[in-house]
Amino acid sequence: MGTYARPTDLADALDALDAGARGGRPPVIVAGATDHYPARVGRVVDEDVLDVSGLDAMRAIRQADGGWWIPAGVTWTELVDSALPPAFDGLKRAARAVGGLQIQNRGTVVGNVCNASPAADGTPNLLALDAVVELASARGTRRLPIGEFVTGNRTTRREPDELVTGIFVPDPLSGVAGGTASSAFVKLGSRAYLVISIVMVAAVVVRDAADRMTSVRIAVGACAPVARRLPGLEDALAGDTLRAGIGELVLAEHLAPLSPIDDVRGSAGYRRDAALVLARRALEELASGVAP
Repeated sequence: MGTYARPTDLADALDALDAGARGGRPPVIVAGATDHYPARVGRVVDEDVLDVSGLDAMRAIRQADGGWWIPAGVTWTELVDSALPPAFDGLKRAARAVGGLQIQNRGTVVGNVCNASPAADGTPNLLALDAVVELASARGTRRLPIGEFVTGNRTTRREPDELVTGIFVPDPLSGVAGGTASSAFVKLGSRAYLVISIVMVAAVVVRDAADRMTSVRIAVGACAPVARRLPGLEDALAGDTLRAGIGELVLAEHLAPLSPIDDVRGSAGYRRDAALVLARRALEELASGVAP
């Protein structure tokens, strides 16, 4: 018979993880549990569960160390309601596309990352934001770029005794005097809401005082085992201006890092074609200023 624990102190949570790892039975970590429990409906399970939703210290988004700290307990709704700069607009749009309101009220940003689905709506945005994942254990803490943390379909570099305590997003305008940052997120699904993504594209663009794009970060989700940046496209756009028609610069060859598959939601060819269209659309939205 499995056990259930809901600590209110981070040290107690880390002790529970350490004990479980040492005993060869690491507990399953849940916060919103919006992915965990539905996957177990109708199954007999024998697992220890560590519910970290009681850690009140891991709730509020705040500015810290030249960026923003998103603690592990922050829900999608709390993210949307937080006062954040335009660089987070794409992530907020993704937040509004995660399930329904009930899921958004309960599910967490960090939980979405740790679940490591190739179609996780938050990951492309965080990848485009150069986000860093912080892991804590009784041994200490460490940080990994999100692109290194998520390693494949449902796999990450989290060790059995580690807890992801939050995500750090560095200020994209650091070192850019008089600059501006904007972001977009475009998602394709079989319907507008309550749907798993077929393809999604996130973009973060930084412009200097002369309106030149000094940094362009574009990430595609659901077209590979993990979300992928498009470095060739980013390099091609750097130094240009964000203007109408900018999407025409996105070429099929820029999608080389992608490796889409055929499944019930779409063929690999359809996904690749859609990724091209969505990348162009994301840039055009930023150029026209319609991205929320």
